[in-house]
Amino acid sequence: MNKVAVTETQASIVTPTDIIKQALDSHDQVKISFSGAEDVVLIDMACNLGENFEVFSLDTGRLHPETYQFIEEVRNYYGLDINVISPDGTAVAELVKSKGLYSFYEDGHQQCCGVRKIEPLRRHLATAQAWMTGQRQDQSPTRSNVPQVQVDTAFSDDDHQVIKYNPLSEWRSSDVWHYIRENDLPYNKLHDQGFQSIGCEPCTRPVGPNQHERAGRWWWEEATKKECGLHMINVTEP
Repeated sequence: MNKVAVTETQASIVTPTDIIKQALDSHDQVKISFSGAEDVVLIDMACNLGENFEVFSLDTGRLHPETYQFIEEVRNYYGLDINVISPDGTAVAELVKSKGLYSFYEDGHQQCCGVRKIEPLRRHLATAQAWMTGQRQDQSPTRSNVPQVQVDTAFSDDDHQVIKYNPLSEWRSSDVWHYIRENDLPYNKLHDQGFQSIGCEPCTRPVGPNQHERAGRWWWEEATKKECGLHMINVTEP
């Protein structure tokens, strides 16, 4: 098995474009995870660099209508085939039958996210070499040490290594929005209604003045636990 060595030099601070180019040059295909504003920046940069990438989006079945419209807007804007990944219908039905539609308010979001997000992503990355995310270090306590390049141990095993690229890890929210405005890129219209970090409809709400951008995600839970599992490596590794 060919492996990409993640070295201290690779993990040092370089530009997002450098990291994206490194990813595209190092793999036959890179899967870009698309759901929010940061991801549009990644797609825009990748489109300027090469074609050996796939854009995918996890449809949990509980996204806002504006998010579905946003996916189509990005699809049309870039002329991309966005691979929309759905959870296993039987698993969703069993969860809803046994626990109802809003059990996460009582016992945490992990089980619901496990069925609707983690299992579909694990399935999708089962044969992937690399994926790319829009994580930033300033988004939450769990992301404060996110490097630009890492081995994603959550989705790797002894026979299959998955490299995770986080090109915007050193950027701030203002950098993301400056790029979007400067390049007139599409964005989710919920941002105009006070939403900053946007996930599933029942688990996302607008934030108030001076609140952190992810305060509107799983607001009933403690801040250091606010990972759905897609980035669980952030809380399971130092």
